[in-house]
Amino acid sequence: MSEDKCIHLPPRAVPIPRSISPQAQNSLWTQASYPASNYPDPSDSAAWLDKQITANEAMAADFRTRPGLGAAIEGKVRSQSIDMGGAAGFRAMPVTEPRAGRILFDIHGGGLTCGNGEICGLWGTMWSRQFDAPTYSVDYRLPPLHPYPAPLDDCVTAYRFLLDQFPAEHIVIQGVSAGGNLAAALMLRLRDLDLPFPAGLILGSPEVDLTESGDSFHTNLGHDTVLKASLMPANLLYAGANDLNDPCISPLFGDFTTGFPPTLITTGTRDLFLSNGVRLHNRLRRAGQPSELLIEEAMPHGGLGGSPEDLLLALDITTFAERAWAGQLASPQRRRL
Repeated sequence: MSEDKCIHLPPRAVPIPRSISPQAQNSLWTQASYPASNYPDPSDSAAWLDKQITANEAMAADFRTRPGLGAAIEGKVRSQSIDMGGAAGFRAMPVTEPRAGRILFDIHGGGLTCGNGEICGLWGTMWSRQFDAPTYSVDYRLPPLHPYPAPLDDCVTAYRFLLDQFPAEHIVIQGVSAGGNLAAALMLRLRDLDLPFPAGLILGSPEVDLTESGDSFHTNLGHDTVLKASLMPANLLYAGANDLNDPCISPLFGDFTTGFPPTLITTGTRDLFLSNGVRLHNRLRRAGQPSELLIEEAMPHGGLGGSPEDLLLALDITTFAERAWAGQLASPQRRRL
């Protein structure tokens, strides 16, 4: 962008807001000291594989130490790796008998470059505990060895596996961050394949625009204490030789007039992906599709470290899923020819 189209601001200090809980304030302050991610060149496959290992180790450590996770789930959820019709995955089951007709299909995050293997399984146990539902998590393949369309193909394969066992109206799909990208793109694929939509779709801070064209990629840069830099190197690695504007790579640019499931989108005022959530919600709403948007005060990408705000948002998300499983959400609108 040319300099005459930019707004220049003087240097300033942005305070931690008093409008959030002390726990959330402390989370923002602590996260602010973490270094920004350094991304290898998209052509350096060895460096990306090393980064994947390092990132997964950090996520595993965070999972086991964050309040309400790790040891709190031990003995309450059983998890095992499974074959989901040709795609790798995990199944997590609550020890107590869950209510019938409730299946969660989780698509993990990780910037489209990590979050696989053990991390995928750990997140599945967390969601199974939160939603009190059998949770199936697809451990989709990742670049640099398997760029697009391999990850999305695995999501389609895993969903077909679930459809062979459960009615679509018993399934709620959740995707967080990069998982939100794949979950939204999966809906576009399902429509093209004439496969039934799930009862509901939950997109947590979805990475649905890999072109990074939204306003918050600039206005929240430096304010998001989790995503501290552009993810463009990872985006290019994921897309490979394909155009970032392709709707199955950046599902924000899809045609939603031909149908989309009832959707809940969550984000925060400090989230680098705030524009993704706002724009997707508006596009769905204007296409006549049922969409709900929750924007949390001062929340960066991925939440506020187990604060009361995180717990309230988790309750909102679970309530949406329960409404979906109960058949209480509006039906998608199909284009009239």
